[in-house]
Amino acid sequence: MICLGIEGTAEKTGIGIVDSDGNILATCGDQLYPEVGGIHPREAANFHAEHIVPLIKDALNESNLSLNDIDLVSFSKGPGLGPALRTVATAARSLSQNINVPLIGVNHCIGHVEIGKLTTGAKDPVTLYTSGGNTQIISYETGRYRIIGETLDIAIGNCLDQFSRDVGLGHPGGPIVEKHAENTDETVELPYIVKGMDLSFSGILTSAINKHKQGINLDIICNSFQETCFAMLCEVTERAISYTGKDEVLLCGGVAANKKLREMLKQMCDEHYVDFYMPPMKYCGDNGSMIARLGLLSYNEKVTGIENSYINPKYRTDQVEVTWINDKPEHNIELPNNIKHKGAEADIIETQWDNKKAIIKNRVSKSYRTKELDNKLRLERTKEEAKLIHESKNYNVNTPYIYSVDLENYSIIMEKVNAIQLQEKIEKSNVTELEKLVNEIGFMIRNMHDGEIIHGDLTPANILIKDEIPVLIDFGLGKYSNLLEDKGTDLLVFKKSLKTIIPDVSEKIFGWFLEGYDNKDIVKKIDEIEKRGRYL
Repeated sequence: MICLGIEGTAEKTGIGIVDSDGNILATCGDQLYPEVGGIHPREAANFHAEHIVPLIKDALNESNLSLNDIDLVSFSKGPGLGPALRTVATAARSLSQNINVPLIGVNHCIGHVEIGKLTTGAKDPVTLYTSGGNTQIISYETGRYRIIGETLDIAIGNCLDQFSRDVGLGHPGGPIVEKHAENTDETVELPYIVKGMDLSFSGILTSAINKHKQGINLDIICNSFQETCFAMLCEVTERAISYTGKDEVLLCGGVAANKKLREMLKQMCDEHYVDFYMPPMKYCGDNGSMIARLGLLSYNEKVTGIENSYINPKYRTDQVEVTWINDKPEHNIELPNNIKHKGAEADIIETQWDNKKAIIKNRVSKSYRTKELDNKLRLERTKEEAKLIHESKNYNVNTPYIYSVDLENYSIIMEKVNAIQLQEKIEKSNVTELEKLVNEIGFMIRNMHDGEIIHGDLTPANILIKDEIPVLIDFGLGKYSNLLEDKGTDLLVFKKSLKTIIPDVSEKIFGWFLEGYDNKDIVKKIDEIEKRGRYL
């Protein structure tokens, strides 16, 4: 079967032709460059209308095919700009009816993942998808691609574009900022905002623009902007590796063109002994071949036809039922013998302390961060974690005992807790038997929050179960706060992690957790924060 795909979610028009064996037969495209400002939806729609037919002709010529050879037409139904999506859908409908072949609409974001897997050979990666409109950390889990982390405000590509326009550098911002950043190694401090598995870029954008107004050298600001934003992206991807146990990372989306981001992400992967993949650049940005490839993968008579060709500007990655992945390969990360576990932030090494079994949590240096930023984060997080673990006990929260803190080496020696992770407990248990335990966990976290302690990374992997008693570990992103916002963010991390690892029973378990937490205001706040995610 041969599929022709039409892409046009934003400013790029793309036509691709792919066959069922995974051969990319043609990839043709063109891009709108606005004279001033950003992308206007109506201008993008008009651009698509002018370029779709000529690009289809180009693709047919490139593939040495005719329209009679096409067996399926696919198009990007979302997410994206409404007027642009409507233009693409209209063109796809017309073409499919004209040549009398099935029509299928697909998810743009998943298209990036699948063309990445096809062109790199990655099997089951954690995907960092970075573009003008999207910033997502994606992982396939139990029948769907799950968004295990994302921006809570603007996407990284949009952030770069807006900064570039506001300081007078023009559009598109990514390549311009990158060029200026290459002129210096100097940096200034900008906000570093990681919230569990999610990120926020609006504060960095505002701060960088203010630095420019203060007269700070533009090259230095651009370098700082990249170093900070990309370090955040690397950190949440690193957390996703640790959380999922996967041994592959795939980078895709238009911002993958940035050499600095690629270098930093490759460094992070090397430090975690996992493989790094990135498609050829022509397949990183928006293109028609990714739409054609996904059209073939998801082809099903039940989802084809004009009646199913509606667009969805807010089409989320995790709304798609993935029917074309039947099994998951096993992942095996080989660690050095002295390292028991390699977490996102630290190496865990088994040791002895006063004839007791203990662990050393060594917060290792991250080569993808600048030395100044790295040392600042390691010192702050080591000090804060030790304090939070100790003080949580005052609020009836079970935590390991701290034996020693070494600030010079950014390490903590603490009690080794012989227990299993909540994640493993859930997987091995009859769910109906877990209600009391999960209630207790919710009650414990409520006590901790009442003590103005925020965990920061509240996942089932960081809740241990010892003799049916929950023990909380890994306060690496923790802090002190009495804000309902921070408490809600803490619980949202827990909710999202449950949805990723045990989607079928996540709502029931989180409901039990909230019963134990017993606060109606927090339920409203979680819902409010959750809806800040893209397209919610």
